[in-house]
Amino acid sequence: MALNWLITGGGGFLGTALIRRLLSEEIAASVRVLDNLSVGGRDDLGEVCRFVEKEPGDLSAGSLPGVTLVVGDIRDPDVCALCCSGMDVVVHFAANTGVPASIDNPRLDMECNVVGTFNMLEAARGAGAARFVFASSGAPAGEVEPPIHEELPPHPVSPYGASKLAGEGYCSAYYKSFGLETVALRFGNVYGPGSIHKGSVVARFIKNALAGKHLEIYGDGTQTRDFIYIDDLIDAVVLSATRPGIGGETFQIATSRETTVLEIAEMVSGAMEDQALGRPEIRMAGPRPGDVKRNFSDTGKAEAMLGWKCRVNLEEGIAETVKFFINMKGSTEIS
Repeated sequence: MALNWLITGGGGFLGTALIRRLLSEEIAASVRVLDNLSVGGRDDLGEVCRFVEKEPGDLSAGSLPGVTLVVGDIRDPDVCALCCSGMDVVVHFAANTGVPASIDNPRLDMECNVVGTFNMLEAARGAGAARFVFASSGAPAGEVEPPIHEELPPHPVSPYGASKLAGEGYCSAYYKSFGLETVALRFGNVYGPGSIHKGSVVARFIKNALAGKHLEIYGDGTQTRDFIYIDDLIDAVVLSATRPGIGGETFQIATSRETTVLEIAEMVSGAMEDQALGRPEIRMAGPRPGDVKRNFSDTGKAEAMLGWKCRVNLEEGIAETVKFFINMKGSTEIS
């Protein structure tokens, strides 16, 4: 049965990729987007679909066919409640993202990621939504010996990790106390086509290379992450929203592969060279506060309970992402 989906942060990288999937596979009766347009915008949404824009107060108790954009903020509980009305599935992508932003402004990080998530959970509960999918991160685990798995005691080292941990806690509580079927997904470092506005390492390296700049690595380059291609991540989101019997669960969504940041820089350089654009210089800079040294995931639980497994290898994914940015080079966003 086709469902009514609400996607917070739906104008961003993850949201637009999910909307493209829902529309192409015709698995949504309707899609409602709640976004404050601080990162993605109307043009980004317009690249993947036609949509109508509505004020929060103009939303009906049911749903409109197609895609509806509501410009609003998850820190406003009234807006959240209006947007959840009539929705079957809530996918909560909207957040203050990344460790550096949380270090710069921990209060904003808390307001968006803790208060905003609480507002969305409460709104979904009030609307009788069937499933709530929460975009979390590996950051709640903190500085632990990887691979990270769901049963490790969390020890976040950044405000971002703490705020995402709070979101996971509220998801668990809303499932246990109220029966709202929450699913928390701890995403690896997502990359891929469409990541124009992302400041994460893969997108930043590619944008700098195309601008003729060097690739700057914070620290000595031996720090590791688990990099997941956007299509694989969206597979996991759709399964988490629709698979029965997984309410209250948390899943690591990554590749189970440990890759150094220096290896990523070399892959980007090689992909640029394959496109006859030359190899950018790689330079080291000082380490950033709040960054963990090693981070990769054990995805066995997601494979067993979701029936999910990543399909795109890193080298292939980096090459496709470089091609996307080259094709977009004429746009004002990356020129």
